[in-house]
Parts: sequence; C-alpha cells; structure tokens
Amino acid sequence: MARRRLLIASATTLPLLLTTTGCRSAGLFAGPDPLGPPPPLAHSTVVLETVIADEVALISLYESAAPGGSGVLAALLAEHRDHLARLRSRLVVPAGSSRRPHVATPRPAAVRPSVSRLRAAEQRSASSLVRRLSTVSVEPALAQLLASIAASDASHDAELGAL
Repeated sequence: MARRRLLIASATTLPLLLTTTGCRSAGLFAGPDPLGPPPPLAHSTVVLETVIADEVALISLYESAAPGGSGVLAALLAEHRDHLARLRSRLVVPAGSSRRPHVATPRPAAVRPSVSRLRAAEQRSASSLVRRLSTVSVEPALAQLLASIAASDASHDAELGAL
C-alpha cells in the first residue's frame, strides 16, 4: 500500500515540482511534452474532415434528388455513400489532440435539386479533390483515395450529362 501511495504522490507532485522550478517536462522525456498542451491535428486529418463534409453535402443532394432510391441517381448515391465510408475509415484523431473532428451526417436538402445542380456539385467536388492532392502528397494512400474519388466524381458528371 505504501508503494501505491508513493506512486500516486509522485505522479501528482511532478507537474507541480516542474512548474515551480521553471522546468519543462519536455527536457525530461523523449518525444512530445507529456505535460504540455495537446498536439494540433495533423494536416491530413484536417483535409479528411473537409473532404468528408463535402461528401456529406453531396449525399444530401442526391438523397433529395432521388427520394425513391432507384435508377442512375440511386446508383450514384450508393457510390457516394461508399466514398464516405472509405473516407471515415481513414479519419484517425489521436487521443488528447487539441480538438475533435466534426463529422456531419447527411441531411436531405429542402428543395429537390436539378440534374444540372448535381452536375455542378460533382464538378466542384472533383476539382476540389484534385487541388487537395498536392497538399497530401506525403501520404500516398490518402492521395490515392482522393484521386480515386475525384475520378469517380468526374465520371458521375458524365453520367448525369447523359440524363
């Protein structure tokens, strides 16, 4: 029991001792400062949050455009849901990071969008993803996923153009 009290006491007094002596714990430990502020989110996490939000917006448009769930629009909606699942599976936020990601859920739009509006949204999505590729070049798997989704969105635009 005395050993446990000693461990508890040292764990609670170490930060106080370091603070009062003006020391930083980073000098005592290898790696990030365990007593310092939480690390910021990685750039790839911020990119994923943004791309996920864009994908959620596309899903909302498609859900409003194809409420019955059949035909070409339903097939494109299913592909976007698959994109969203793949993106969310890559979103990893380290414990203790400075903020938690906001991952929205799709909500159908109030007004039924036209095919031209869906095409414009697909075009914006594809071009946005291509622009983001240069920012995630250090992570090949993420860059490959974004490129794949961008190509898919471009093909969706072509399919919608045939309607």
